[in-house]
Amino acid sequence: MLHVVATPIGNLGDLTPRALEALRTADLIACEDTRRTWALLTAHQLPRPEMLSYRQGNEERAGEQLVAAVRAGRQVVLCSDGGYPGISDPGYRLLRRAAQEGVPFDVLPGASAVDVALLLSGLPTSSYTFKGFPPRRPGVLRRFFTEEREAPHTLVVFESPFRVGATLQAALETLGDREAAVCVELTKQHERVSRGFLSALVPQFAGKPIRGEVTLVIAGANPKFTRQDEADGEADEANEAETAATSDNG
Repeated sequence: MLHVVATPIGNLGDLTPRALEALRTADLIACEDTRRTWALLTAHQLPRPEMLSYRQGNEERAGEQLVAAVRAGRQVVLCSDGGYPGISDPGYRLLRRAAQEGVPFDVLPGASAVDVALLLSGLPTSSYTFKGFPPRRPGVLRRFFTEEREAPHTLVVFESPFRVGATLQAALETLGDREAAVCVELTKQHERVSRGFLSALVPQFAGKPIRGEVTLVIAGANPKFTRQDEADGEADEANEAETAATSDNG
């Protein structure tokens, strides 16, 4: 069996009992960084089985070994450095292959930066869209947000701590001034969440690299969570006045 195990995104105490048992009884653990996973095993006093680095760039070769191990009757665990393997993670390729080839696997629930950030944002949770990491190039980044301009769903993305300011600026320019939240170092000692309209968050993070992993949450296309700029407000007032004058004359 292949066990897909969600690991802590920060606080090592967030490892579930089922995940502990899977790691304890694994014959082979596939992970991004064997040093990070070894530290997790050590923190929970777990034995160290055979370990295999499964990361972007070696998915095909490592995937062959993992599928062969499962078919040979071994207990194989797939995990990432934090959260669910397969979510914005090359583990997806292995799971896709397993599903297509009938290789048995299960998923052990656990910590997810997407869910934690969504709840901490204070924004609507009834429906949301998660889109992984936004593109880096400015033009492509703006098109990325333009595609979401009319969507009513809350938007969740991961971002590099070095690009937060630029990404918030692109969101402001394409989506308008919406409520958002910048979630940094979730579940860790220095966790912090900055909430507010994009126009207020942009100067907070402009040109300021921050330390730690970042998840951005941005409100969907809903007037309750969008602030009109002054020009739009003045235009609406003028239209209302014109309509009123027409009605009076009529």
